[in-house]
Amino acid sequence: MDEMKTPGGVGLVDRAKAILLNPKETWPAIAGEAATPQDLIIRYALPLIAIGPVASFIGGQLFGHSVLGVTYKPGLFGGLTTAVMSLLLGIVGAVVVALVADWLAPRFGGTANRVNAFKLVVYSGTAGWLAGIFGLIPALGILGLLGLYSLYLLYTGASPLMKVPEEKAVGFTAVTVVCAGVVLLVVSLLLGTLTGGALMGAAASSGGELSGKLTVPGVGSIDAAKLEAAGKQMEAAANGSQKAVAPAAMQALLPTAIGGWQRTVVQSTRAGNFGGTAAGTYTNGDKKFELRIVDISALGAMAGISAAMGIEANREDADGYERTGTVDGAMQIEAWNRTHSRGKFARMIADRFIIEAEGDSSSIDDLKAAVATVDAGKLAGMVK
Repeated sequence: MDEMKTPGGVGLVDRAKAILLNPKETWPAIAGEAATPQDLIIRYALPLIAIGPVASFIGGQLFGHSVLGVTYKPGLFGGLTTAVMSLLLGIVGAVVVALVADWLAPRFGGTANRVNAFKLVVYSGTAGWLAGIFGLIPALGILGLLGLYSLYLLYTGASPLMKVPEEKAVGFTAVTVVCAGVVLLVVSLLLGTLTGGALMGAAASSGGELSGKLTVPGVGSIDAAKLEAAGKQMEAAANGSQKAVAPAAMQALLPTAIGGWQRTVVQSTRAGNFGGTAAGTYTNGDKKFELRIVDISALGAMAGISAAMGIEANREDADGYERTGTVDGAMQIEAWNRTHSRGKFARMIADRFIIEAEGDSSSIDDLKAAVATVDAGKLAGMVK
């Protein structure tokens, strides 16, 4: 199959590389390409916009969010809702900024051109959207500042696309960002009245396959095939052809006993087609841990990008350690507190599910063994 192309006929990965590494040479070529605002949003921006919300969702579920020494782990439904709303806000935001840029261009000596305004905003947003991957590990969130490179991209594209004189490009960029920020504040307050289906239903896939990797200095490498899979999976969720796995089916994969550990509680929840969870509490004497299976459904394909990025984080002190990395192509998190004999082990399955064991145990090996009791093959086979 042919590689999926951007509206200008260039491969998505090749275009991202070009705009990041050679913006001044790439903008004139973009200016001459045929495109529509819808194609620019759906065929290029959407998979990139989703990186940040998905990374933050996974990071919040596995690590929690820490503020002034207090850690809060959002619930599954709350986390999914936040991720979906962030994705919608990202899409709306790109549209709003493009409209603002189109309106401002003549006021800075340039020319109004709706299509070129969308090109400017969509392609300049590449750095910021890719940097969203750092939300996967909250401690690395500060590295998201690398996304500020998008401001430079917006500045370099102002003249080639909107015909803004070079001496006014800095002012145009600054005013565009400020005006868009004010409008987006209002939009974010109103976004709660919108539904994901209303916006996403307009999406249309271009088909084809991507291959290769996109390497971004200071960010890492992204597997292009995973971007392609993410786009298709989100389209399937939008048109209702992809459903979250029934919680009862996941619950059936939780064993009634694990060695000397007995299951004392089992429960499951579902958040529409956005995902669900099944969890069992296991006890052995005065110790207990929880074994969870989480289905992140439509956001799952994007989650696989974290593994493709090769992100690793390690921390160790006298009390214990935390390790995050990729093992056999899948994201894996391991943490252990020696003082309290408490830990966590989690692994992603089929770029869709997270199997996690967390709580008290004699060693981290008990938690690893608990995760291994869930049949990963059957779990992956539940995806339709």
